[in-house]
Amino acid sequence: MVRGPKSGDGTRSSVYYLDSAELVSTSAQRLTLGGEMDPLAAGMQADGSLAARPGMVGGGSRGAGGRWSPAPAGGIRTGTGEEFPVSLAEAYATEFGRVYLGFSPQSLAQREQALSAFVPASLSAANPSLGWNGIGQLNLQSVQVAGVKVQDRQHAVVTLLALLGGQLMELGVPIAATGSGLVVSGEPAWLPAPPQAPPPPAPRGSDRVAQSQLMNELPAFFQAYASGDSGALNRFLVRGVSVAGLGGAVTFDQISALHVPPGGTTRQITVTVVWQLPEPSGSVTAGNQGVTSKLEMSYGMSVVDLQGGKWYVKGIGASSETVGAR
Repeated sequence: MVRGPKSGDGTRSSVYYLDSAELVSTSAQRLTLGGEMDPLAAGMQADGSLAARPGMVGGGSRGAGGRWSPAPAGGIRTGTGEEFPVSLAEAYATEFGRVYLGFSPQSLAQREQALSAFVPASLSAANPSLGWNGIGQLNLQSVQVAGVKVQDRQHAVVTLLALLGGQLMELGVPIAATGSGLVVSGEPAWLPAPPQAPPPPAPRGSDRVAQSQLMNELPAFFQAYASGDSGALNRFLVRGVSVAGLGGAVTFDQISALHVPPGGTTRQITVTVVWQLPEPSGSVTAGNQGVTSKLEMSYGMSVVDLQGGKWYVKGIGASSETVGAR
């Protein structure tokens, strides 16, 4: 059984602890962090080239639909009063996952050498490829931390969310901490991807009067928002509110959808905007001359009616409304 400590509001912690009956005995060899790591091998892709490192290595960004939230930074105090180094284990498991989930026959030797920096010498000697038979190819596109299950002050399983050939999967990586070092204490486990959840129902019923009023004002606001012109933006903002624009990264094209729920003078609206994207010089594609690249995006906005039909923006950000709702 998996049990998790409760927080003050009665919810479960994002870090899970296993009952003692479930602990799996592992013989972990101490591996100091300043030891044998070859930074080139650790970042090597299946074809032997270096992969770009993801921006969220130690922070553990939650993958889409992930079942576990990332553990808090630093360490997690266990029942013994000592801490397991969660943040360090997240980063360590991520680097291991980058090596483990990318292989081809041409990179067999490089991969085995890179893996040896993460696992005990006995395991590396007996199973240098960690179960791969040397046939086929696996191309890793991205990997990040999905969650951590702490067993005790020395053992945890870091779950990675990975994208392989366009398909999501999870990888459970056993990590042991000994003194100032970490080690991948055994073979990882391929786990199913988080299930895709059905979206909540789209909001129904829009205030047609307020919608018409806002449709007259919002195009000019989004033109100013796209340019980042603070003087132009301030004309649309509630007094004291500051909004940073996009600095010319895009150009306003049109509003394709607007939902304004009924209510009082303050509304939480959803606006779908079409942006024109700048084309790099000399990048005109044959057959597309004169056609502009466009991208549709949805925003959640807080607006206030301060002058009987004249709306002002109180805040703007990403929308939580169902994609495609109108």
